[in-house]
Amino acid sequence: MTWDPKGDQASMFGADDPRPVNPDILLAKLRPGQELRMELHCEKGQGKDHAKYSPVAAASYRLLPHIDISPQGIPKEHHRKFIECFPEGVIGLRKRTSDGAEEVYVKNPRKDTVSREVLRHKEFEGKVKLGRVRDHFLFSIESTGPYTPQRLLPAAVKVMRNKIADALKGLDALEQDLGISS
Repeated sequence: MTWDPKGDQASMFGADDPRPVNPDILLAKLRPGQELRMELHCEKGQGKDHAKYSPVAAASYRLLPHIDISPQGIPKEHHRKFIECFPEGVIGLRKRTSDGAEEVYVKNPRKDTVSREVLRHKEFEGKVKLGRVRDHFLFSIESTGPYTPQRLLPAAVKVMRNKIADALKGLDALEQDLGISS
């Protein structure tokens, strides 16, 4: 696709010509010697009008898993089994600095899928507690392309703050009209 600017569009867009977000999007399959001539018009919209305008494919959050291994620890003969009860990378194995003995530890709780596999084994009964950190949220945002996932949340928060500011202005105006003092 080539862009043919009209009027002052060339100066308005500068070196950043309008183009597809993903250059590998298949528009049409053509045989040798065939070509397409078309005029395309872009329309800017909002996700509240139609899902096709939404920059977010999927968004979710979850609480950070908390894994508490008892101070007595896990016996050495059960280390491998304990590690295998969790997704890869959640539990690690290290040598203690005090006596050089191996111990299991929580390496990366973010990778935990909150499976309860460890609770099915009698040998781990009373040796581990599973829970969630109530004020630590893990957000997952998938982008459709126009925004990077890192920019989506701040942009959404900005829109929300503007909506709240508009609502507060409306309430202030209503209070003034009704003669209510705040």
